[in-house]
Formats: sequence, C-alpha cells, structure tokens
Amino acid sequence: MGYLVHGGNEYQFEDRLLAHLKTVIGQKLVKQESFFLSWTKSADEGSGRLSLWLSPYVHIAFRFSGSRAAELNVKWLKVLSALSHTPRGLVAITEEDAEKYARKNPDIA
Repeated sequence: MGYLVHGGNEYQFEDRLLAHLKTVIGQKLVKQESFFLSWTKSADEGSGRLSLWLSPYVHIAFRFSGSRAAELNVKWLKVLSALSHTPRGLVAITEEDAEKYARKNPDIA
C-alpha cells in the first residue's frame, strides 16, 4: 500500500492504483488543470466517500511501498483520464471497474 500525501494528510491506496492516479494527476497538473479526486472508503476505513481538491498550487506527493514501478494499463489510464473531465472529477476506480466502464463506453478505449 502506498500513500497520496496532500496538505499534510496521507491517504492510503494500493500501489498499482496509486501509480495510475499519479500518471493521470500529473498529466492534468502539467496542463494547469484543477479538479477533484474522489474515492469510496472501505468498511474497515469507516466507509463513506472522500474528495480532495487538486490544483497546480497544492503540493502533493506519492509514496509507494513497493520498490518496483507498477506496469501501467493503458485502458485504465484512458478511463481515469476520461472520468477526470466529468463534473464529478477524477474518480479512483479499480482496474476491473475501468474495464467494465471501457466496455460500456467503447469510444474511450
């Protein structure tokens, strides 16, 4: 498990998901885009949803627990990127959910 560090707080994500989020977040911030990052918390984390406002003016960091970089799934990246351009913003979804989303929206992948 890795961490997204934002505003002095740390948010835990599985390393593979975090690697995909890092790529999409980086692409948006390079373009000077501000957006929400949202995800659903698991029951052991207290359930509910969480959203962070990300902008080029807020410092963020990514800390991975593994020593190897995760292999990136291009389809997952495309779905996350597409979601980031919706009013809801970037939504952290699993690779399996991204595959389902891509099948329902073939123009994305």
